[in-house]
Amino acid sequence: MGKIILGIVADDFSGGSDAASFLAKQGIKTYLYNGIPAEDYQVDEENIAVVIALKTRTEEKAKAVSESLEAFQWLKNHGATQLYSKYCSTFDSTEEGNIGPIIDGVLEKYDIHYTVLVPALPVNGRIVKDGQLIVNGVPLNETHMRHHPLTPMWDANIANLMEPQGKYPSLKINHEQLELPNEEILSLIEDFGKDKEHFYVIPDYVEEKHAQKIVELFGDLPLLTGGSGLMTELGRKYLHENSQVEFQRSSTNGKAIILAGSCSVATLQQIEEFKKLNKPSFRIDPFQLADGTQTKEMLWEQIQASEEDEILVYSSDKPENVKEAQKAGREKVSELLEQTTAFLAKNAVSNGYNRIIVAGGETSGAVTKTLGYNSYLVGDSIDPGVPIMVPTQNKDIRLVLKSGNFGDKDFFIKAANMTKGDSID
Repeated sequence: MGKIILGIVADDFSGGSDAASFLAKQGIKTYLYNGIPAEDYQVDEENIAVVIALKTRTEEKAKAVSESLEAFQWLKNHGATQLYSKYCSTFDSTEEGNIGPIIDGVLEKYDIHYTVLVPALPVNGRIVKDGQLIVNGVPLNETHMRHHPLTPMWDANIANLMEPQGKYPSLKINHEQLELPNEEILSLIEDFGKDKEHFYVIPDYVEEKHAQKIVELFGDLPLLTGGSGLMTELGRKYLHENSQVEFQRSSTNGKAIILAGSCSVATLQQIEEFKKLNKPSFRIDPFQLADGTQTKEMLWEQIQASEEDEILVYSSDKPENVKEAQKAGREKVSELLEQTTAFLAKNAVSNGYNRIIVAGGETSGAVTKTLGYNSYLVGDSIDPGVPIMVPTQNKDIRLVLKSGNFGDKDFFIKAANMTKGDSID
């Protein structure tokens, strides 16, 4: 059996690739799996990180917990020495869960006293200050995330976000306390936890230097939780302890299709920036899909008629328009959009498109499921948290999956450029 130095379970695929990218950038050989591999799957390599991406962010709570615990057990069965529950840096969750219930399930199953909650990712503008999750200088619940169609964020206080969905109390460690000697901080935590079965520690993470302190304090815990903000520092720690560097070339020949389903402000800006190139772009209209005046087959015919080697297909729209479309039923609209995007992705790969760039967690999940790839070696990053991935089953394909909020406004242009080049020998 090989050695998995870090086993991560992510609540969606783009979040999994986000975490994997930061580890890969540090030189940690990192594999990403779409779903739980078969129990008899062999892990033969030493000192690797493994990320299992599920689709539990908006799944029914009991099912989300059950699938997550199964994934963590697979990792432990295959040699994982440390576990990480990965969720979004904007804490995408309803009041009922599923972040809290999944964490509680792991704490209880493996009799772990406590863990940390670290959603911050300063390189992408997400910090935690005085226990508040702040996005680009604005409290989380005052950002566009308050209008998220699936996980509207109602508070910025992480302890408050956990209270309705987690069973256990929280201890905040603010940025001033982080300046204390490690022994004093650990003593505070020990005193807090004396009479508690389980609990959560919420450290501030305002600057990059705080990652080093957090990893010094908590880097050997059997379970860590959060976004990708600790991955760089954890990667450095593992490299120091294990020394292995391996990287995958990330460019290839062939055509590119960009599939955008996220309605985030960042993705909307990226769509407009790409359109300035005057390359073909096609809009998936949820109203027309619902009434049958637009079909996935019609869209594919339009794509085939294009002679460009880089095209954009998008369903992304402003929040008010999304709400209007959802009057036909949120689940129905989401299902139609995902089915259409998945259909287009599958047809694209069958017709010579081998650079597949996807924006949005739900959209990414639909695309990866239909393409049927279930394991990837993680390569270069386009922007922080967004890598180019090479399916182990088809090394001619380059796949880029972006969480909606991530990336600069020229992200799609950079992704198309960075994936274009010589194929791997």
